[in-house]
Amino acid sequence: MKKSILLVLLLLPLVVLSQSKELLPLQEMENDWYLLENGWHYQQGDNKDWANPAFYDSTWPQLSSGYLKAPDSSTNNSEENIIWFRSKIVIDSTFNQQFVMRIYQTGASEVYLNGNLIHSLGKVSSNLDSVVYYNPSREILSFPLGTQTEQVLAIRYVDSPDRFPLYSSSSGMIIRLSTLHHATADPPLLQYKIRYYIVFGVAIFMLILFLAYFFFFPTEKINLYFAIWSLFFILFIIAVLILLNTHERPFLAEFSIGFFLTFQAFLILFCIYKILKQKFGLLFWSVVVLAAFLIGLLFFFDYLFITQIIGTIVLLEILRVSIKSLKTNKRAALIFLIFCSINIAFWAAIILDQLSIIEVPSLWLYQPFAFLLMPLSLAIYLGYTFGNRSKSLITKLKEVEQLSEENHHILFTQNETLERQVKERTSALNTSLENLKSTQSQLIQAEKMASLGELTAGIAHEIQNPLNFINNFSEVSNELLAEMNEELDKGNNEEAMIISKDIKQNLEKVAHHGKRADGIVKGMLQHSRSSSGIKEPTDINKLADEYLRLAYHGLRAKDKSFNATLETDFDENLGLVNVIPQDLGRVILNLITNAFYAVNEKAKADIEGYQPTVTVSSKRTPLLGGAGGGSQVVKIAISDNGNGIPKDIVDKIFQPFFTTKPSGQGTGLGLSLSYDIIKAHGGELKVETEEGEGTTFRIVIPVT
Repeated sequence: MKKSILLVLLLLPLVVLSQSKELLPLQEMENDWYLLENGWHYQQGDNKDWANPAFYDSTWPQLSSGYLKAPDSSTNNSEENIIWFRSKIVIDSTFNQQFVMRIYQTGASEVYLNGNLIHSLGKVSSNLDSVVYYNPSREILSFPLGTQTEQVLAIRYVDSPDRFPLYSSSSGMIIRLSTLHHATADPPLLQYKIRYYIVFGVAIFMLILFLAYFFFFPTEKINLYFAIWSLFFILFIIAVLILLNTHERPFLAEFSIGFFLTFQAFLILFCIYKILKQKFGLLFWSVVVLAAFLIGLLFFFDYLFITQIIGTIVLLEILRVSIKSLKTNKRAALIFLIFCSINIAFWAAIILDQLSIIEVPSLWLYQPFAFLLMPLSLAIYLGYTFGNRSKSLITKLKEVEQLSEENHHILFTQNETLERQVKERTSALNTSLENLKSTQSQLIQAEKMASLGELTAGIAHEIQNPLNFINNFSEVSNELLAEMNEELDKGNNEEAMIISKDIKQNLEKVAHHGKRADGIVKGMLQHSRSSSGIKEPTDINKLADEYLRLAYHGLRAKDKSFNATLETDFDENLGLVNVIPQDLGRVILNLITNAFYAVNEKAKADIEGYQPTVTVSSKRTPLLGGAGGGSQVVKIAISDNGNGIPKDIVDKIFQPFFTTKPSGQGTGLGLSLSYDIIKAHGGELKVETEEGEGTTFRIVIPVT
């Protein structure tokens, strides 16, 4: 008997010690959430008496961590789907603050304190089909701990069945305790969500910004890629916010987070490859294939584990590509290198903190902002490129202004030279030349020197012919006058009369060619005069024929080797048409000049049997539903048998500043201004072209 009593006395302390208790570190709980991780026992099965604090649980198996998780075992007993957890809690009786708890779980549970049910989270049932999942991880739950020496916390728990991922390391439940004062004064999860909302707003702004850039600069496809990335980034943030604000089964949200995060990481890598002009080689496609494979693994492993792997691989590849591109694209590569290094350092600290290798308190609260690091690098790069582009544009504008001043100076000098030469040849044209000088000054002010330069050589050629006739007939007339005087002295009045008739004919020819020269000068003045904007009856056939000859002689004056066949087919019944002659003349001159340029370029190719030909035709036809409100239209066609216009640029020829001529030979404004002039007349300017065969421009003007 004594031996039995002695044995009981020896074993009793061991039994008491075996019932481990959770001793709450009250000082630590005043500053942070405390994880209940010691002294847990568990038992499969279902018995409500196990909530009784007097129940003896020392024979139950003990858990080694604070992750309350059912053991891996298969059973046909439905009651063993339920598992009970028990822990004894000791609190200092002098501690008078109110406790609260926060629970994370992947199933449903009933929480008992000292045998009393204090929380029912979801629906616990031995029938797995009847289990109702509920995760209150973001809720602050009451926890009415008393001042007793020892209290028992019992959990009746069932895990959610058949859920993905199959090999989740986060199934089960975690219980954290804190004081009510700390829980209400410092809500870190609320801060965490608010920061995600901020990031969400930034992502929407970036989507709008990149779409606007792409809309205004459609040729820069990189802005479209940025916009697509922003869309997936927004979807990623939405999935995160759903996960943070729901109590339902989280797998769909977790899978969406993994999928969208992977896709937007891939798009960032794709954009950086594009920006740094790197080839999409084996490493890039290996990352793509690996990312696709890891997305499939989201059905088997936790999304946090998978996304950390994907993020690490993508960041390392961005780091490699940035370092590789430092020599070829230093500024952009340096921007991505700096932000990528910061990103890698941040996530490395997060992972090391999770592995308890280092301790970085509250670093996880800044995860939302960390996702903006690489997008921020793209935005900085975009700002950098726009800044460079603005500087380049300003430099080019200054060059254009300087070139324009030089061209004006050259044209002004050429006009002065032409004026001096004309004055030296004949004093009879002084008045006309003064008018021409005045007109030339107006042309300089109205920026019409381009068309005047095309006409100058042709006008000089046209004026030279009548001047030669005038000079020749004047000399012959002087000689005849001398002969007539001799005959009169001899008394041969009949012979003198015959000579006087010859002199009269010569003077008539002088007058005819003088009027011809005067008509040429007046035609030039008509073209050079500032447009009044008032329509007047105009002989379009005469206008087109005059500009055809002047443009041809102008080109011949520049290039003596040039030769072309000029063909005209004018409608004799065209009559006078109400147009603005100065404006329509500029259009016809521009189209004829372009036609001569086209056939001249083709002639330089020395094609056997090729004869450069430019054709100008006109015709009056009935209106068949065309532009304008009249009953008839006038059609003017300017055709050439040059090289034609390539199909890929034919839609651009009427755009301002677009030209296919070499630098310095064209401004790119001729066709654009011609198109606007014809539109202002209520007409249409169309082009028909066949590459290698030639081009026809058709002007259609309504007769009102």
